[in-house]
Amino acid sequence: MGRHGWDSGAGRWRFTALIGVGVAVIALVLTMFATLPGGNGRGGGDAGTTTDGDKAHGTPVPPSGAPEPALGWGFTHTQYSADEGDAGALRRAEDTLSAQSLPQIQHIMGWGAENPEPSPGRYQFDALDSRVDLIRKTGGTPVITLCCAPDWMKGGKAGAGNTDWSKKSLETAPRPEHYKDFAKLAGTVARRYPDVRHFIVWNELKGFFDDGSRRWNYEGYTRLYNLVYAELKKVNKENLVGGPYLVMDSYEPRDTTYASSLKGPWGSIDQRVLDAYTYWNKNKKGADFVVVDGASYTRDDELLPDEFRATDKLTAVSEWIRQRSGGLPVWWAEYYVEPGDDDDDRDGWSEPHRVAVHASGLMAMARGGAATAFYWNPQNTGPECAGCLWRSTRLADGGGPLPMMKLLSRFAKEFPPGTRYDESVRVAADDVPHVRVLADDKTVLVVNTLDRAIRAEVDGKSFGMQGYEVKWLTR
Repeated sequence: MGRHGWDSGAGRWRFTALIGVGVAVIALVLTMFATLPGGNGRGGGDAGTTTDGDKAHGTPVPPSGAPEPALGWGFTHTQYSADEGDAGALRRAEDTLSAQSLPQIQHIMGWGAENPEPSPGRYQFDALDSRVDLIRKTGGTPVITLCCAPDWMKGGKAGAGNTDWSKKSLETAPRPEHYKDFAKLAGTVARRYPDVRHFIVWNELKGFFDDGSRRWNYEGYTRLYNLVYAELKKVNKENLVGGPYLVMDSYEPRDTTYASSLKGPWGSIDQRVLDAYTYWNKNKKGADFVVVDGASYTRDDELLPDEFRATDKLTAVSEWIRQRSGGLPVWWAEYYVEPGDDDDDRDGWSEPHRVAVHASGLMAMARGGAATAFYWNPQNTGPECAGCLWRSTRLADGGGPLPMMKLLSRFAKEFPPGTRYDESVRVAADDVPHVRVLADDKTVLVVNTLDRAIRAEVDGKSFGMQGYEVKWLTR
């Protein structure tokens, strides 16, 4: 996880996914087409755009019955996904994703999607269409995150050829005078994909931090949220909407600068984040679920007391939100358990280590009562991809599941929404410090937190475990 940049306004850490070669090529091609016949030349050209953005795309099949606000365990598509690449690899990837139905998030701009409305009333949904098609084909439940905003809504130039894909631009929120325009865009998206019933409003309050007062501009975000909420309900009253997608940043226990009462051995949640949630919760027009985001480690990348016990933070946050949400399901739009380097790469652990700590994170969220969580898939195009869900579809032998996909799919299968967890699982006293356990009436998940082999006794069974092994037991 990169630094937050409270003073500099540098923002969060994921926008490197937006600045890749693919997006740059799109911008270049659109700029070139704007100079050719058919490009109107306005604002950098709008060649390739249409005026019928709200026309339903493809052959949507709206779900029968009311949509559920709790979706279970899924993932987010990022810049590279399984909608482009080698034909054989694409088929294997579709098989991989179809093996277990998972909820899947796609943003409307960035993370593989183009600028959805380069100029007022001119739409560009080809890339978003492709991602929605992929989710449909693989049987996933589609979730759309309504972020980010077209340049003209935040003080930039209109026109497909003028989209600024820089980190600074993409971290900019719409200007207040364009909140209604953004809400209208959200409505257009909802009409285009009538089978999508779950919408998240914005991402991490990007652009809503007030550097002058050193706090979140939660008033501005809540105004935007309420307008979007009303628009989506107007399109379809059964659309489910959630926010505020706050980052639950924490400080190590001795740092009291912004300390709060939500704390533990893992640290203390920033009080300013809790203030932002409290304001939104009191002043929101409505919500069908509550969205948070965060990491098990501190803002200084400290894993306290260690990488496994640090995940207890995810339990504590989930419980805190549930106590204040009025019964709304708690969603983790993103969660992280492995600190990134200066380039935001997370490849310092072995894959067994990574899978074991992520399993601990999933267990922690479930134990805290979270209803839904999404793994941020760090997909790239090369043969090596730490933590990726499938082997890159740009490779002839790509598309097959990787260890993180196997964990996520199994967890989603064994512990779906509504699972009643059994807290009475017996663990031998000698094993208590070294294993983590989650169980229901049919399955027990056991994680060895040590990097060496052990002999464990859990739920009346004795068995060996390799270092960082994740084991599933049938009851």
